[in-house]
Amino acid sequence: MSFSRRNFLKNTTAAAGGLLLPALSGYASENALHNAVIDSANKSKNRKQVFNMCGYAAPKIPVVRIGYVGIGGRGSWAVNRMTNIKNVEIKALCDVREAAVKSNQQTLKQAGWPAAKEYYGDDYAWKKLCEQDDIDLVYIATPWEWHVPIAMYAMEHGKHVAVEVPGARTLEECWQLVETSERTKKHCMQLENCCYDFFETLTISMAQKGVFGELVHGEGAYIHALLDGLFGAPPKNAGDYAGEGAWRWKENQKSGNLYPTHGLGPVAQAMNINRGDKMEYLTSMSSNDFMMEALAEKLAAGDPYYKRYTGKQYRGNMNTSVIKTNKGKTIMVQHDISSPRPYSRIHAISGTKGFVQKFPEPARISLGHEPVSDAKMKQLEEQYTPELIRHVEQAAKKIGGHGGMDFIMDWRMIDCLRNGLPLDMDVYDLASWCAVTPLSVWSVAHRSNSIDMPDFTGGSWKTNKPVDLTLRGGGDTEIVKQ
Repeated sequence: MSFSRRNFLKNTTAAAGGLLLPALSGYASENALHNAVIDSANKSKNRKQVFNMCGYAAPKIPVVRIGYVGIGGRGSWAVNRMTNIKNVEIKALCDVREAAVKSNQQTLKQAGWPAAKEYYGDDYAWKKLCEQDDIDLVYIATPWEWHVPIAMYAMEHGKHVAVEVPGARTLEECWQLVETSERTKKHCMQLENCCYDFFETLTISMAQKGVFGELVHGEGAYIHALLDGLFGAPPKNAGDYAGEGAWRWKENQKSGNLYPTHGLGPVAQAMNINRGDKMEYLTSMSSNDFMMEALAEKLAAGDPYYKRYTGKQYRGNMNTSVIKTNKGKTIMVQHDISSPRPYSRIHAISGTKGFVQKFPEPARISLGHEPVSDAKMKQLEEQYTPELIRHVEQAAKKIGGHGGMDFIMDWRMIDCLRNGLPLDMDVYDLASWCAVTPLSVWSVAHRSNSIDMPDFTGGSWKTNKPVDLTLRGGGDTEIVKQ
């Protein structure tokens, strides 16, 4: 679609009046999303990169000083993991709830670490943390709408940023992070842990070494039966956190791929997206909602508290989005958190010489019409498991975090910062993976019309080097539990 033809989009908007969505994450209306799509396309077309953050090696930080913002369930896990890495100092803890800050102070105390500075009780207390002089990295695990404001403020105040998924919800937010990271020369890494899972890193390594030949197609997903916890239970006390239902249900009032990065990230790395190829355009389709509204009505019939979740016009159980790359390859990404299905990220890569797929388990590699034998599988693992994974595998499995991949992600980030090495995931990865959400919402609302994907790299994708999973001269960051 040519975005110079603004009138075409206006006419499409009018024709799609019956498809207007009651809620768009980060957008006040569908008109706002239309305008954002046009503006993003124009910006992509005219973009001049200020500084290339892909492959950028920031100055070494021998001891990485961290401030955490958002230390509920996920954030507190991150604090606990980091206490297993030496050459790190946790300087500040921030959450709107005092209890969360105090609980994480106790985690530091039990690990033998000094107390961190505390910020709580104010929605904007994180600004003071970002302004703190003795912090190198701000680690963000807040609800989604706070990710970009905090990340931008942190970079503006001289800090590198690690932000939980999704790093951005709107096209404007994607551009804001890209432009701020380039201007400040501060890393903005999305904490996509699935890029560090064991089978995913194995297959990325094999793909880069040509074992699967020319990659033709990839598949990823986030299929996770979360319906029972979608609507948070009533808080026991005033001011208590309502859990998943306090935010996740809001995101499901629109139809599109609302959480693409877990499945897309590893596939994008294997296919060298932003590093030799780029995502060109996307088309998306969703089923109707057959479960979410029905459950909300059922719960509300038994407890008036749940009436807040009814009448929201939830817009789909399964979304399927398909992306065409500049080099003519395809990527399918799916999202479904409500159907009663086994957990799956799919993680499939198809090449001219081989195929891999992780879900349903066990994961299998095929170099012909049948999966390889168990003995051959073991041989491939021995031959192609990246040096990075071998270096921290045992410690990661002991420390944990989704089987160890969370710890590998944290350790790798710290080791790269300490040694002045490029990060495996940069701000362009964050932006391009997250842009799938608003563009898929647009496509679904317009009868699955295709929509161009922005080039956040300003053309540097043509020469950017693939992700390098070797230790690259680092690997000297010590681990407490070996």
